[in-house]
Amino acid sequence: MSQLFHRQSNIYSRLSIVALGLFAAGLGAMVGVIHLGSFYTNQDVFVEQPIQFSHAHHVGGVGIDCRYCHTSVEESAFANIPPTKTCMNCHSQIWTNAPILEPVRASFRDNTRLQWTRVNDLPDFVYFNHSVHIKKGMGCATCHGRVDRMPLLYQKASLQMAWCLDCHRNPEQYVRPREAVFQMDYEPPSNQLELGAQLVKAYDIRSLTNCSTCHR
Repeated sequence: MSQLFHRQSNIYSRLSIVALGLFAAGLGAMVGVIHLGSFYTNQDVFVEQPIQFSHAHHVGGVGIDCRYCHTSVEESAFANIPPTKTCMNCHSQIWTNAPILEPVRASFRDNTRLQWTRVNDLPDFVYFNHSVHIKKGMGCATCHGRVDRMPLLYQKASLQMAWCLDCHRNPEQYVRPREAVFQMDYEPPSNQLELGAQLVKAYDIRSLTNCSTCHR
């Protein structure tokens, strides 16, 4: 019986298998890059707001403490978005006619809420408690970045599970003294691991990596 396929068919079939494998690997790598990139995570992307509030001015320039606006951050799971009244504590006296602040004045005058858009927005299936992390010595800037340098607020961290687990597995790398939690310009000391180990013990920080810790 005559040969049905040319001898080089074996070479072509092997090359096609290799090419298919390379294509699958390349496709997987591309998906991975997209999954880790800002297109998927919204990391480093500015978010449009009803008022382009500058943390760089209010925190970095004026020196307003995080807790003046986010009043519940030490006692609640949620770091509240301040009501318009908080803005008007100052802006009923300064910049009273600035056009850019008219939405704030209208909100206060008409008793309607400003519709702020959450920047660091975790999925609904993730439980996060601000007060616990603060009590354990985790600084605001560790998660939110140097907001005192952000003219427009953006999400600094990826907020992906791997990012959370890195801190949960190695808390000594990130923990700081409680009195420095709200200090934006805090720099870890050269002996951070030694200090971190001491604080982990002092603050009773446990390396919680069970699924139920965050997914309840």
